[in-house]
Amino acid sequence: MHLIRNLLPGKRKYMFGLILLSFIPIICVAFSMTGNDDFDIARREILLRRIGHELLLQSGDSTSRVLPVKKIAENEYQIRFERELTFQPGSLVNTTRRLLAKAPLAGDYVVNVLNSDNASVAYGYAISKNKKDDIVACIGREQPKARYMINIKFKPKGISIVKNEFLLGSLPFLAFVGFIFLRSAKPRRALADDQRTNIFTLGSVLFDEKNRKLIINGQTIDLTGTETRLLFIFALSPNETIERARLQKEIWEDEGVIVGRSLDMFISKLRKKLEPDPDINIVVIRGKGYRLEINA
Repeated sequence: MHLIRNLLPGKRKYMFGLILLSFIPIICVAFSMTGNDDFDIARREILLRRIGHELLLQSGDSTSRVLPVKKIAENEYQIRFERELTFQPGSLVNTTRRLLAKAPLAGDYVVNVLNSDNASVAYGYAISKNKKDDIVACIGREQPKARYMINIKFKPKGISIVKNEFLLGSLPFLAFVGFIFLRSAKPRRALADDQRTNIFTLGSVLFDEKNRKLIINGQTIDLTGTETRLLFIFALSPNETIERARLQKEIWEDEGVIVGRSLDMFISKLRKKLEPDPDINIVVIRGKGYRLEINA
């Protein structure tokens, strides 16, 4: 396979690797967001009922009911009781912290204990994953017996938070995948650079591709950039027919414009520069392309 054609698979691998890297974070987030949230929320609601149950026991009530937990807003729930009760703020703080530590989606939350009669706040506190950010006060004062409701508001855990966690966790894998794809494309490019420094022997002609020169019988002939690229393709496949379309594509495609007559013009210029050696010539293969013929 020709060298320039060999570059194309490396480019395709490189692009495929970039596309894969861009989709991996999306895939990670998609999988992380499906299936688990509903279960975790249901588990959290059961723990809220457990909090109400333990408060009743601490108040000396083992017979009345904890009413159904009510969702009053997004990420906010209300624990209600059938009868009056009393509570120790310290015990309430410890109970919620102990039970909600088992809930995956309950890292940070605010608790407000309301008096059912007038909706005034009898007691409140805030708990954070980082304990130094907790806001807890007046834990030694027992609250009088009354009809209480306990509102617990959880800090939202939206897709952005989950995404950040999974992206950070997937960085080593992303780096590994990127390394594999970039490495697979690099050898081909390195091979091209190595070969582009060679001097080709074409009959009695020396073709210095790097310095854009022909050396014929001790005489040096300069080549243009386009002439050099064109002769380089021929030099890689001497005495082989190279399609016209391939020459146009590989020489002019990067410039964005392909002009049919331009190829004929540069072929003609190369022929003149190769004339000092009668054993080498670029011939037209009608209906196919061109061939660099070298007579031994």
